[in-house]
Amino acid sequence: MDVQDTPPQKGTGSDVGPPAAELMEARLSDVGGMTVRRSLPKARRRTVGAWCFVDHFGPLAVEPDGGIDIGPHPHTGLSTVTYLLDGQVLHRDSLGSEQVIRPGQLNLMTAGNGLSHAEEPTGRYRGQLHGVQLWVAQPEQTRHGAPAFEHHEELPRVELPGADATVLVGSFAGATSSARADTALLGVSLDLRPGATEVALEASYEHLLVVLDGVLVLDDQPVEPGRSAYLGPGRDQVLLTAPDGARVLLLGGEPFEERIVMWWNFVGRSREEVAEAGRQWTAADDRFGRVVTSAARIPLPVT
Repeated sequence: MDVQDTPPQKGTGSDVGPPAAELMEARLSDVGGMTVRRSLPKARRRTVGAWCFVDHFGPLAVEPDGGIDIGPHPHTGLSTVTYLLDGQVLHRDSLGSEQVIRPGQLNLMTAGNGLSHAEEPTGRYRGQLHGVQLWVAQPEQTRHGAPAFEHHEELPRVELPGADATVLVGSFAGATSSARADTALLGVSLDLRPGATEVALEASYEHLLVVLDGVLVLDDQPVEPGRSAYLGPGRDQVLLTAPDGARVLLLGGEPFEERIVMWWNFVGRSREEVAEAGRQWTAADDRFGRVVTSAARIPLPVT
């Protein structure tokens, strides 16, 4: 993660905005030699629910040794959520997990007090790579807990009038994902058919719509890949219009009221806490374990 994305925060994690859609431009960033569109965090909107980081990568053509290639790096106080539309990525972590993720599958890694992981090419896949990696801030009651990893080969799917939905996290349209959620949270991948689709929302949640493919018309405004739309609490439905069809990520959750400090790959509660995590990573402290891989360990950035 780029250090400029994560200056310490002031106040709560989310503003409670008006019900009207607020369009946001993603920032292009380099991750492991690959350009990604980063929708969160933003200077004015650090979180949506407990979602605190949203990267959209691809679609791009990759060779067996190309695509996501990120050596061992640490995390604290967050869960990573990885979902693919196309391609394959190999996950390894300091718990001993080694898991290839494929289209329609979900990897969810919870850092808790600390762990490290790497994301690598499989060495076998050639074709299109397209997906998202998301971070979820852990609340105080779980962020000091033990790290964990889970892989979901099958996710709940729901057919809506005008759309097909895959439930990544939380509950939506009568279906509930078994993926871990430490706070009231929602993550849904929507395949919109040409036309208009009305989607019911939990009114107590704030939401973010991230366009992955195609063009979405929302509140008479076009939203394309590289743009997202924020919906504040108070909306119990949204009308999504996709003239030619679109793929959209719907994220939501109750506003995250805990004050958090994000820096590099750490989510904490103070500058001192994240600085100490950085010192421990540099010292190869046992807190983060060891990833069994030939990939080079990523050093703490110089700021």
